[in-house]
Amino acid sequence: MIDWLTSAAFTAFGAPTTWAELLGFATGLVNVALLVRQHILNWPLGILNVLLLMVVFWSAGLYADAGLQIVYVVLGLYGWWAWLYGGERRSRLVVRSTTPREWLALAAAGVVLTGGLWLFLDRLTESTVPFADAVTTALSLLATYGQTRKLVESWWLWIAADLIYIPLYGYKDLWLTAILYVAFLVLCILGLRSWRAARREVVAA
Repeated sequence: MIDWLTSAAFTAFGAPTTWAELLGFATGLVNVALLVRQHILNWPLGILNVLLLMVVFWSAGLYADAGLQIVYVVLGLYGWWAWLYGGERRSRLVVRSTTPREWLALAAAGVVLTGGLWLFLDRLTESTVPFADAVTTALSLLATYGQTRKLVESWWLWIAADLIYIPLYGYKDLWLTAILYVAFLVLCILGLRSWRAARREVVAA
């Protein structure tokens, strides 16, 4: 199965595109579109998506991104549960803003994650882009956690990560994935608008 996933489906921009990258492209688009609409099925589809991307990133030498996918599986399972039962009295979660205390915790976690991953990747792996890999990994983890709690501002963290991911994947010749993240960027902007509207409805209710 792994051999098939890592085999070339077609060639784009002079570089082979694997079946794992192609399937990751398709499931990723549908996953984020469901997330924008707050549809619960975004979580199981997202778990499938990150397993495919794990294969893609490991093959490309993006080791932090590959390892990150394992954490995404855990966060996906948690998000699935939290959206259903994580609200008051085990009710469904509603969209809300990030509190100042949460921002401080996220900022501190981001600094620690980035610094720790940068040192690890720079000294213990063959990563050619240790700092960019560390920053995007930290932003992605924080954004995903924010979305498990339906925090509106988590979309801003995804937007920041996508703006780094797009040129990073182009540099690694993962052109289909780079194009996917351009689409993700557009969907993140739509998601931010949609969740802001949902938050206003909650506040007005």
